[in-house]
Amino acid sequence: MEDYARIIDYLPQGHPERPRHRREPIAFGLGEDEFKLFELIPKPDAPLGIGERVYIGKDLEARDKIQHVKRRIGSEELTAAAQAELPFIVQEIVQENEERFVRFYNEAQAITTRFHMLELLPGLGKKTMWAILEERKKGPFEGFEPLADRVSTLHHPEKLIVNRIVLELSDSSQKYHIFVAR
Repeated sequence: MEDYARIIDYLPQGHPERPRHRREPIAFGLGEDEFKLFELIPKPDAPLGIGERVYIGKDLEARDKIQHVKRRIGSEELTAAAQAELPFIVQEIVQENEERFVRFYNEAQAITTRFHMLELLPGLGKKTMWAILEERKKGPFEGFEPLADRVSTLHHPEKLIVNRIVLELSDSSQKYHIFVAR
């Protein structure tokens, strides 16, 4: 269950593809914990900005800007602006929750005898995967920077996480979901 979402697009005049008489202000949000995509109905006269963190949890009293969550949506239902903004918002979430995503590098396990969770990260090959596994035997990684310092072939570990999250959001045919809830 998502409690907070980041606004990835806000349409104060409603969605242009909907009939004029059925238009209402809507916002598209990305959940912070499970990376679910939502169509949100803002409260009247509530200003929303792209990237803004809003409460969407069960406590209706705590919702200061969002009236209700209309529905969960797929990435294909996002506006072009929301799709363009998505990687930047995901990167903000990953950087703000560095400990959570570094834990993935510290705890990732083999999926099968021939396939490891780390290999699901776009751009990370077997050689880098083995380097990460060898380095973490020496001790857990403390952050993205120490991780990149200890594994010379890994330059931006946070970007690999961001790319994987965006891939899981945009490609429904992905067999494995590490970060995005189905």
